Amino acid sequence: MTDIVFDSTSVDWDKQQGATSGLVPAVVQHHLTGKVLMLGYMDKSALAKTLATNQVTFFSRSKQRLWTKGETSGNTLDLIAIDKDCDNDSFLVQVIPNGPTCHTGTESCWPDGNAHPFIDNLTKLIISRKGQSADSSYTASLFERGTKRIAQKVGEEGLETALAAATHDKEELVNEASDLMYHLIVLLEDQGLSMADINKNLLDRHTKANKSDTNK
Repeated sequence: MTDIVFDSTSVDWDKQQGATSGLVPAVVQHHLTGKVLMLGYMDKSALAKTLATNQVTFFSRSKQRLWTKGETSGNTLDLIAIDKDCDNDSFLVQVIPNGPTCHTGTESCWPDGNAHPFIDNLTKLIISRKGQSADSSYTASLFERGTKRIAQKVGEEGLETALAAATHDKEELVNEASDLMYHLIVLLEDQGLSMADINKNLLDRHTKANKSDTNK
C-alpha cells in the first residue's frame, strides 16, 4: 500500500449548507483512462478513512454513515491520488476501479460518451467496426484481412513516424503518429487487448521504478 500525501488543513468543510453541511463533493476519475466515474461526498471521517485504507470512502447522505465504495458489491475504488480545487471546497479523486463503478453495472455513472476521453470513444468506434462488411469501412477491412495485415500496418506506420521525426518534420510527425496510434488500437483489439492494458502496464512499471529508487 502506498501512502497518499494530502494536506487537508485548508479544506473548506463549511462551504456547503443545508443537507450537505460539513460535506465536500468528490469527483471520481479513472486514473488510467481519464473517465469520470461518479460523484460522492466526503466528510472529515470519510477522507481520513480513505487516506488510511487507500479505499475510497464517502459519507452516504441516504444511509447517514460512512460508506466504503464496494463494501457489498466488491467493486471497490483503489485510491491513487486526491487533490483539492482552487477554492478548497471540492475533491478530484484519482482511482483504479475494481469492477463497474455505477450501481447499474456500468463503468461510469455518466453513460454519455462526453464523459469519456476521445481516445476511448475512438476505441469504441473501432470495436463497432469489427465483424462488419469489409467494404463498409477501412477499419472493417483491416479486421477482415486479419492479424498479419494489421501488424504489417503498425510496422509501416511506426517506420514512417520515425522517419518524420528524423527529418524534423513536425507536421508529418503528428500525422504519422496519429496513423500509428489508430492502427495500434486496431491491433490491440484484434488481440483482445486495449489501451487500458497498456496504461496499466506503464503504471505498474512506473510504480516499480519508484519503489526501486526509494529503496536505494
